[in-house]
Amino acid sequence: MTKPHPQIDRTTTTTAAIGKKHQSRTISPFSCYSPQLSLLILVTCVTLFVLCQIQILHVPPISSPSPSPLRSFISHQWQTVTNCTQDNLNSMAERLRHSVTFVPLKDLRYTDKAVQGHTWFMSSMYDSHEEGEVQYQQFPSKSSDDRLLCLKGRDTHDGSWNYYALAWPETLPVNATLMKGLTFVSYNHYNYDNIWHGLSAVVPFVAWHRKNGCESPTRWILYHWGELRLRMGSWLTTLMEATFNGEPVIEGFDGGDEDGVYCFEKAVVMRHNEGGMSREKRMEVYDLMRCKARMYCNMSPERRDANNIGMTLFMRTGPRSFKNESIVTGIFRKECGKVDGCKLMVAYSNNLTFCEQVKLMSMTDILVSPHGAQLTNMFLMDRNSSVMEFFPKGWLKLAGVGQYVYHWIASWSGMRHQGAWRDPDGEKCSFPKYDRRCMSIYKSGRIGLQ
Repeated sequence: MTKPHPQIDRTTTTTAAIGKKHQSRTISPFSCYSPQLSLLILVTCVTLFVLCQIQILHVPPISSPSPSPLRSFISHQWQTVTNCTQDNLNSMAERLRHSVTFVPLKDLRYTDKAVQGHTWFMSSMYDSHEEGEVQYQQFPSKSSDDRLLCLKGRDTHDGSWNYYALAWPETLPVNATLMKGLTFVSYNHYNYDNIWHGLSAVVPFVAWHRKNGCESPTRWILYHWGELRLRMGSWLTTLMEATFNGEPVIEGFDGGDEDGVYCFEKAVVMRHNEGGMSREKRMEVYDLMRCKARMYCNMSPERRDANNIGMTLFMRTGPRSFKNESIVTGIFRKECGKVDGCKLMVAYSNNLTFCEQVKLMSMTDILVSPHGAQLTNMFLMDRNSSVMEFFPKGWLKLAGVGQYVYHWIASWSGMRHQGAWRDPDGEKCSFPKYDRRCMSIYKSGRIGLQ
């Protein structure tokens, strides 16, 4: 007889066991045990415990039971790290405050080329410049590494005693005063009283204002060779009041320490007047100032009759005045009478208010005047108006490029400089004909017939 196969025996035995009517299958709890499962359970429990402890550190319990030893240890270590880090930050900030370096506004190394390229005012800084636009510096900005401009000193006689520095907002110099708002900082190689020189200094700020959403300054700081100036001429002050819709506040740093430090939330610095601006951009700026001045003086926007021609003889008194005003007036009255619609107006530059000048120039199509600062008003005329200028003897050869400033402003403001008449007669000079010393005699010479 053949021996049964072992597999058949096991199957038969199992089937028999299952077939027992009342037998239940029981699995031992130790039959699923494995070292890997135990390790997983342990890691999970430890993770949950740590997370609970971290949560406890951040959310204080409603009641105040005695902290566990683990919680106390972690809290102590965290506080130690935090205190150490804050102490280091405070120490670093304090060092940065004391390490801010102030240097003179007027760099004497550039004395011989103060108006050429790189100026002696804030000589370590470079301007931002887009083609056709004004050259300027802005703080804070990318070029300043987001640092603010700080100034120290208020000397009105020596710019090398006034200083500047850059500092981060979080680490301003010790005892510094932070001045909120926008600050215009102007460097002018000439002055703010002469309306031509003053206008040249403020035009770039009007250009920046126009390009930057018409943002207006909270204050102005004026420098001449690094020396603080405390006022603008009245004509220029009124023009800026009209342009920026408010009287300019000229900062003098009064009421503070002589060596007080002032830092500015936002500052724009100009030191090259209108340099770098294209003719088109200049005309746009002069258009804005003309419009603002007429609004300020309540001038009607309606244009005059195109058939009328206004000719203004704008007189000076004293230096460079006409020797015989009645003869000059008669000549121009006769010429004006030859043209239909021409009306001659005679005015003096020294006795008109700002708004009287604005009104006069808005009615003027042809401006006739001796060379002088009063011609600065020409941009208040409509575009394409004409200018005729008179010079005393000797200016052509000896006066230098300065004699052409009103040719330039005529071009920049959209006017036409129709010519210059130069007096062949005048005071005699004892020096050779083109000796520079003769200019002191010719500079204030009078013009025309006796």
